[in-house]
Amino acid sequence: MWKKTNSLSHFTRLATTNSSSFNRHLNFKPFPNRLLQIADADNTHGSIIRSNSTGVRSSSSGSGKLDISGLDPVRAIGSTTDVINTTTFRAKEFVDIARNYAGCYWELSKAKLSMLVVATSGAGYVLGSGSAVDLAGLCYTCAGTMMVAASANTLNQVFEVKNDAMMNRTRRRPLPSGRMTVPHAVTWAATVGLAGTALLASKANLLAAGLGASNLFLYAFVYTPLKQIHPVNTWVGAVVGTIPPLLGWAAASGQISLNSWILPAALYFWQIPHFMALAYLCRDDYAAGGFKMFSLADPSGRRTALVALRNCIYLIPLGYLAYDWGITTGWFCLESTLLALAISGTAVSFLQNRTKGTARRMFHASLLYLPVFMSGLMFHRVYNNDEHQSLAAESTNKNMATSHTITAHEHDSKNTDKKKHNHSRPPVAYASVAPFPFLPVPIYASS
Repeated sequence: MWKKTNSLSHFTRLATTNSSSFNRHLNFKPFPNRLLQIADADNTHGSIIRSNSTGVRSSSSGSGKLDISGLDPVRAIGSTTDVINTTTFRAKEFVDIARNYAGCYWELSKAKLSMLVVATSGAGYVLGSGSAVDLAGLCYTCAGTMMVAASANTLNQVFEVKNDAMMNRTRRRPLPSGRMTVPHAVTWAATVGLAGTALLASKANLLAAGLGASNLFLYAFVYTPLKQIHPVNTWVGAVVGTIPPLLGWAAASGQISLNSWILPAALYFWQIPHFMALAYLCRDDYAAGGFKMFSLADPSGRRTALVALRNCIYLIPLGYLAYDWGITTGWFCLESTLLALAISGTAVSFLQNRTKGTARRMFHASLLYLPVFMSGLMFHRVYNNDEHQSLAAESTNKNMATSHTITAHEHDSKNTDKKKHNHSRPPVAYASVAPFPFLPVPIYASS
């Protein structure tokens, strides 16, 4: 009797162990309501039937074999939900990271300022083109300019990360706030700078690429350090602003002529009152950041206002020069003069009453001046002289063919006189002296 009982206990433990091992093998987890039912031996031949929630069922043939269908459907549904939730979480996390880096790149590039630079480069391209503008070339030039400007602005923030951290206006930028590391920003600047220069070299010409690279170097490695050394940085920054329209002109025409300096001259003189107003409004921040701005050495603000007014006055003759050099029609003279008088009026108001309100008014006037000036310059532009000469030559040849009244000798002499007249017309004599000290010396054709 003892042996039978002992054997039965041993069989029970063995069955329990085998059942546990079997359940682990099938990755089952016990549920409280899971039941084992022993069916009638006559109907099921002693086969074991598990409830519908299990993965083991009797075979349909009633042979008593176990049918293993796999995982528990309830657990399988739970696993699928977990996978979907995990995938959704990771996708959202990826989108958040991508959005964060995109925002950092946008701020590092100073996208709004870079788009203004692109606008001046595009205007230079249109002005340097003939009657038909190459849209593909314009797009390539603007894209290359955008990348070079983004690189220069990023390097500017890399060099000034400690200064930006001390200024209320800039302490939330990606580098001072710690949202991006300095090596990451340097890698971004190098990548877009090289890509932009290569794009200009391959799709425009080497002259445009050289101007883009020189502008990047001048802004990042000359203007940026000067901001902490001497107030002359404002005038160096103004020179930096004159290069993008020259870049656009060079990309379109392959050269830099005297006519190409009209828009750079406007940008140079425009930037002085624009920067002076900004420096006066933010001089407390600039002092905290350690920048040597002109307005910091002028407590009363009088010298700052005088410098701004003088450069506003320099804007007045630009419309007349554009007309005299054959770039625009006469209507642009009137429009340009009115614009220059308007911004000069805000400078006079700032000189008479040196407050933040008048400085802000001059700043807003400068923001309005530049796009209106560039729009008028492109709207009233005329074709270059070479196109006019070719059209005149074609009409002359047609008249000769129909009338037969002009001899070949007379025709040659007339063409020679026309060329002499066109080439001997000198540019404005005072173009190379104040208030245009940066323009090249006029070159006169020899007889």
